[in-house]
Amino acid sequence: MRPIIGITTYVENATWGVWRDLPTTLIPHDYVAAVTLAGGRPVLIPQEDDTDVLRALDGLVLAGGPDLGPEMYGQEPGPHTVVRPERDTAELRLVRAALEMDMPVLGICRGMQLLTVAAGGTLHQHLPDLLGHEKHRPAPGVYGEHDARFEPGSRIATLMGDDLAIRCFHHQGVADPGTLTVTGRAEDGLPEAVEDPGRRFVLGVQWHPEVVRDRRLFGALATAARN
Repeated sequence: MRPIIGITTYVENATWGVWRDLPTTLIPHDYVAAVTLAGGRPVLIPQEDDTDVLRALDGLVLAGGPDLGPEMYGQEPGPHTVVRPERDTAELRLVRAALEMDMPVLGICRGMQLLTVAAGGTLHQHLPDLLGHEKHRPAPGVYGEHDARFEPGSRIATLMGDDLAIRCFHHQGVADPGTLTVTGRAEDGLPEAVEDPGRRFVLGVQWHPEVVRDRRLFGALATAARN
């Protein structure tokens, strides 16, 4: 049987058909397609405080989305920070419960940042202030393209092989990884991958592998969830 992979979701106002601007639980279809192609059975997780859903899952994808609330890592919000407090609360509780169960977890973009905060780490709230450029989010709806470098022997290095190209869209990034290990960086030194070598499968990537249906990363999650 295919492993059941939960995917966290957004709650945003959306418009379709005759319906206009309704609060909607949604996720880009790229995530669903990527999990399916990798051999998993995707299940969307609505934004709620209950973590009992984890008992029905074999693995978890922490999807991208808005900025994390800086109060989660001891900072005040900056002028460029846009948050969804209800999602922060629900997902932090969810990821902590999943980690306690040693459930395989793949964090994507915001999901990597959430893993970092759950591990006691901190974030940079606005990368252009730190790096002096906007290559990680060049324009609305436009992915930044980078060549990453990966730590030899790490899980991400093994999965990516000689393919160093990544596509990202974020203006925040990891400052302190907490108890996680940084295993990938962009050419400007910004962390692009984190792992927890002490767990069965905990991997966070700052880029968007779902967009290209990357079977290496989603396949590794599905394999870990199956075992």
